[in-house]
This record gives sequence, C-alpha cells and structure tokens, in this order.
Amino acid sequence: MLTELDPKTETAAGPLKGLGAIDCDVHPRSPEQADLMPFMDSYWRDMLPYRDIGHMELTSYPFATKPFRAEGADGGVATPARLAEAHLDPLGLSAAVLNVVNGVQALFDPYMQTAMCQATNRWLAAEWLDHDPRLRGSLLVPFRHVEEAVAEIRRYADDKRFVQVLAICMGDGLLGQRDYWPIWRAASEAGFALSIHPGSNYRHAPTQAGFLSYLVEEQVTWTQGFASQTASLLSEGVLTEFPDMKVVMAESGISWLFGLSWRMAKDWRGSRVEVPWLKESPEVVLQRQLRFTLHPFDLPDDPEEVAAVIDCVGGSDMLLFSSDFPHDQGPRAALWPAGLAPDLAPAICRDNILATYPRLEV
Repeated sequence: MLTELDPKTETAAGPLKGLGAIDCDVHPRSPEQADLMPFMDSYWRDMLPYRDIGHMELTSYPFATKPFRAEGADGGVATPARLAEAHLDPLGLSAAVLNVVNGVQALFDPYMQTAMCQATNRWLAAEWLDHDPRLRGSLLVPFRHVEEAVAEIRRYADDKRFVQVLAICMGDGLLGQRDYWPIWRAASEAGFALSIHPGSNYRHAPTQAGFLSYLVEEQVTWTQGFASQTASLLSEGVLTEFPDMKVVMAESGISWLFGLSWRMAKDWRGSRVEVPWLKESPEVVLQRQLRFTLHPFDLPDDPEEVAAVIDCVGGSDMLLFSSDFPHDQGPRAALWPAGLAPDLAPAICRDNILATYPRLEV
C-alpha cells in the first residue's frame, strides 16, 4: 500500500511543518528495461532483450510481497507528480534525496553493470530531477568496474543535483578494502557523500550464519551488514584518509552503534599498533563522519531513554530526517518519533543534512 500523508492531519507532520525539511531517503520506482532503453547505446539496446533482462527487482521487495507494494512495481512511488502530491507538498519539504535500489549490483558482468548504472543515472536525471527542482539524486556506480565507477562520479561532478554515491550494505565485499579506494577518492574530491543502504546481491548468505526465511528476520539482521561495513571503513583507513566525506547509513537504525563504537574503542587501545593510521579513538572518528537517517527509528518512545542513547552514540547531530517514503514504516504520526525531542527538529530536518551534503543547495 502507498502510505500517504493527510495534509489535514497536523499530528502526522509533528514538528516538521514549516521548517522546509529535507528528506534523505525517498524511493522512486525502479526503472524497467523499456525505461532504460533510450539512455543506452545501440549495443546494450540489443543485448538486454537478447538476454531477457527486464525489471531489476532482486534487491527490492521480494515478488511474494506484491500485494503489499506501492504503485511502483518495486514498492517505489511511480512519478514525480505523484511524489509531490502525496509527500513533498503536504510536508512542505524543500528537498528530497531519491534512492533507486534495484538489482544492478548483482550483475556479474562488469560491462553490463556499467551500462545499467549509467542508464539508471541518466533516467533518474531526465525522468525525475528535471521535473521538480526539489529532487536530488543518489548516484549508482559499477563496483565491479572501479575505473568506470570513478568515471561516472567525475561525469556528474558538475551536476549538483546528485549528492551522494549509493552502495548496498551486503554486497560483494567490504567497502573499506583498497579495491574501492579510487571510488571514495573521486567521491570525496567531488564533494559526494557515501550512502550505504540495505540490500544484497544474494550470491552469498546475507548474514554470517546463513540465509533467512522471513522479511522480519532480514530487517532485524541488516545491522550485521551495517556494522561490518562500519568496522571496515574505520579499520581499513577510509574514514581517516577521506575525513571530509560523510557516510550516511540509510535505514540502519542507530541502536546498534553504541555497542560497536564502545567495543572498537576498547579493542583499539590494545591493538592499535596493527592500524597505525587510526590515530584517534574509533568513537571519535565515527561520531565525526557517520550519519544516520531517521527511519526506521529503533529507539523507544520514552524521551529520557532516547536522549540517553543518542548522547552515548555521539549526539543528535548524527541524525538526518528521512521517511523511507513510500515504504510503510507504520503510522504516519511516526514521521517524527515520539521519543525524540521536538526542539531537535530544525537541526535534524535541515541543518544536519546541509552539513552532511556539501553539494546540496536549497
């Protein structure tokens, strides 16, 4: 179902109204083969039908959940006009960052993956960003072809509508490893943030213990992927090599960070000789460079408990407003979590976001 805000219901928006809030996680529909054809060269226009590659739905909602999807084939909102009507206008949003999450990361063929990423980025620009000045894009890059990933980042360096590079948290490898450093260097030089979003290529089990049976299991165990990527980016030296690049954890929740941050800081004291480039305590680096989208919010409704946890992980400046629209995270009244102090809204809904995305101008 498409979760839609009733503009007459003030409680749905909470303290967001009138702030010119920015939504950091909105999902347009995933493009199908026919959508991408105009944005590909003749070789790939012939090759995709030949290989019967249609809708890239692998890392979107599983097909079995189709009755509960939104109007887009993969649970994403169908058109820019529909997004404006159902979400941007009722909330008075000044900008929204679009995340196209599909199966392009699962392609083995590095050349096909490159072509699909390029076409998807062109499609997003032409069919979405060109139609509403409030929309911003996340760049898909081919992680199996690092040189082309770097080229794609540089190709969009002058298009400030694209504000971040999008990766999935359970892909082929750990993002801190040296193979990916040219991507992070190019992103940092152009002012892109890195956003890590739930998703897997499913070539291996998405958890360390094996495959899962139910969606509720997968949603809970996403934190394993986020924690592994965080440890990798920190330990391998990405966060210290590129100190100006923020890493946005999309839909990860935040409760898991406390245990990871504390344990890494404790163990670093005894084993930092192994990682001499990590000269500061891990918790300091994580607080400075990690950011978290607000939904799904995984803390309780008690304001004192929420304040205590947020203080332990580094403070409210790590939080960025998001809705995950149009995916249903529960009642729309929870757009602003009950346990989160309303006076934090201006920072979380706007100031923190502008500080995270240097390319974002509103």
